[in-house]
Amino acid sequence: MTSTVITGIGELVTNDPAHQEAGGLLGTLERAAVVVEGSRVAWVGPAAEAPAADAQVDVGGRAVLPGFVDSHSHLVFGGDRAGEFAARMAGTPYAAGGIRTTVAATRAATDEQLLSGARRLVEEMLRQGTTTVEVKSGYGLTVRDEARSLAVARLLTEEATYLGAHVVPDGTTPEEYVALVTGPMLAAAVEHARWIDVFCERGAFDADQARTVLRAGAAAGLRGRLHANQLGPGPGVRLAAELGLVAVDHCTHLDDADVAALRDSGTVATLLPGVEFSTRQPYPDARRLLDAGVTVALASDCNPGSSFTSSMPFCVALAVREMGMTPAEAVRAATAGGARALDRDDVGVLVPGRRADLVVLDAPSHVHLAYRPGVPLVAGVWQRGRPVLGAV
Repeated sequence: MTSTVITGIGELVTNDPAHQEAGGLLGTLERAAVVVEGSRVAWVGPAAEAPAADAQVDVGGRAVLPGFVDSHSHLVFGGDRAGEFAARMAGTPYAAGGIRTTVAATRAATDEQLLSGARRLVEEMLRQGTTTVEVKSGYGLTVRDEARSLAVARLLTEEATYLGAHVVPDGTTPEEYVALVTGPMLAAAVEHARWIDVFCERGAFDADQARTVLRAGAAAGLRGRLHANQLGPGPGVRLAAELGLVAVDHCTHLDDADVAALRDSGTVATLLPGVEFSTRQPYPDARRLLDAGVTVALASDCNPGSSFTSSMPFCVALAVREMGMTPAEAVRAATAGGARALDRDDVGVLVPGRRADLVVLDAPSHVHLAYRPGVPLVAGVWQRGRPVLGAV
């Protein structure tokens, strides 16, 4: 098995608790090296102590960090909603009903068109340092279209999520649609998905409906996730805590009981600042969550309606500027936090034995992700031990 030592690292972000006493929250090491063997990290430590390897790559003093883990995206869709975005910027309030526009375009698209569009976005994410991505269905809302959306997602990621309960489509009642989502649609989706999700929000599904869908998914072997408390206060966050879900996403409007429920349950709060940027809604209060001891993840929520960004560096910068996070907290949330939200321990860290997914920044430290917003700082990406971007 071929080994490569990556040396000349100015700052190495490991997210390894073993290095936190000296290296702070991110477990940073200065003047470090990483040995990659096959698809895994074999060794991490000071460059002067690096073992011999078959090949050597010198990154010239650049910072290296784990690949970003984007734990919430909607990449399988047809059409475009640029007009809706322009209308919002002119003052039209955001509402969940715009999803139906994408549903019509998705149903009209061929499988090849859906795959081509989703693959383009995954490749776009990779160029910006995202090496692990979760992809949801949710723009089909028929048995056939949800199943084919998930089949596309599964070609691109291990983390495919069944989101049949996105909104109630026209021509049916909530009760009829929940029966479809938990019956024939679930049966068609389960072979392609790892997760099941529900949009628990006004204009979508209430807590009882969400509970029904999540329990049906669990009975079929799918892990649960939830969209909640995006558009206003609601029961979704506490439902996620009650059910012991791995993560609940958005978490924009929280009261003290919501925060306590997240803290006590260990459910990850996945924050999606690209949504607030695109909709002009209030940003989540990440500082409040972190100070309460809640685990926070950052994700792009890349979708054609409310957050059409594929850039985790952009989300890191927004989290620092608008949500009260330090640069270290934001980077950890975009890497190890995202891994926690997907119940993964093999990504989001640079630790021996874990997957060799890493990002080389054209900068001396992780702070530059927020310090230089909008600048393409990703100079190199390694995925599963193989360089996939950049010559460094």
